[in-house]
Amino acid sequence: MKFIYQIGANLYFFAVTIFALWNPKAKLFIDGRKESIGKLKGFIPSENTYWFHCASLGEFEQARPLIEALKLKSDSSKIVVTFFSPSGYEIRKNYEFADLILYLPKDSKSNASLFLDSIQPSKIFFIKYEFWANYLLEANNRNIPTYLVSGVFRKKQIFFKWYGGFMRQILNSFTSIYLQDKGSKILLDSIRIKSIITGDTRFDRVMQNAEKVKDFPEIRKFIDGKKCMVVGSCWPEDENVIFSTLNKTDNLKVIVAPHEINESHIYLICSSLTKKVIKFSELSELTTSKDYDVLIIDNIGMLMHLYQYANIAYVGGAFGKGLHNILEPASFGVPVIFGDKYSKFPEAFQFINAEIGYSIKNNEEFELIFYNLLTMSDRSKVLTFMSSQKGATNQIMKDIFS
Repeated sequence: MKFIYQIGANLYFFAVTIFALWNPKAKLFIDGRKESIGKLKGFIPSENTYWFHCASLGEFEQARPLIEALKLKSDSSKIVVTFFSPSGYEIRKNYEFADLILYLPKDSKSNASLFLDSIQPSKIFFIKYEFWANYLLEANNRNIPTYLVSGVFRKKQIFFKWYGGFMRQILNSFTSIYLQDKGSKILLDSIRIKSIITGDTRFDRVMQNAEKVKDFPEIRKFIDGKKCMVVGSCWPEDENVIFSTLNKTDNLKVIVAPHEINESHIYLICSSLTKKVIKFSELSELTTSKDYDVLIIDNIGMLMHLYQYANIAYVGGAFGKGLHNILEPASFGVPVIFGDKYSKFPEAFQFINAEIGYSIKNNEEFELIFYNLLTMSDRSKVLTFMSSQKGATNQIMKDIFS
């Protein structure tokens, strides 16, 4: 099985190399890894060097509370962060609390040996669902403590198949596995893998962020005291479901922050809305912004701050590529609506069970839930739930250093 695993890893990187000939994201994936070895040569480890590996931006946000807790514990410690995906690396490549940020070199025995020789980590943290066998086995051979943080498991994964023995061996290489939910623990118990339910470290992160939120007076002027809905990280599939209801709703301000802010997508959004629309880049230039109904955010980085103005939030992705961050709006006490493809996101189940999150399949369901929330939303209920989920970071830190 190890041989098959290595062939699969090699074939994947070969395919991405070919794809990179015409795809910009794939080119970043390949070119970034060419730079990784050079970055390693210039790195000087400390006595306490902590390595965090994240697939992408969402997993980085789960790592971040631990990274900052470790830095607070010891200023002399060094943090190494690796990414698998350009969507994580390109956004966080200048993160202030990391001493080295790079793409994880291709998973091979030689790369794993070179990487660990170069950074000499005292502890290793893999976030959520990344399981690179050569790196984990090499760390295990060197007796380096290795932790899985905010882990999530599903029954269809290879670990739970009759042919998954090699990958179960990989799981056994972790010193400790910290899980988000009870369902994951039941699955790991079934294959005799020990684990601890600590919850999701992102709850700690978003609640911290909510205390540092930035105010935008021009947006307050746009809202003009009316009720407001924030549509975050939306795709055309989401817009096709919700815009018809928003078009016919009076006395409502709408802020749309699309996942893709390219010109063609923003044009599509504007042409789908019958309300008076203004882009954020135009907002400061006008003194009559309150006369507009819809504000389109045509930049990156504002979304988390926008939820403070919302009475209701819709978070996109769950009609296609995957549900985006529903914790951010909830950290401001805002109930959240999202699509129906959320099986890989434990927080969605939690939100639905707590009656602070609502899944919809079509416009009719959206309209019903939307109008109910418009008159009945309860911030205290949402905030009580969010506060109850905090503490994963402290629990993990206590377990590791006790």
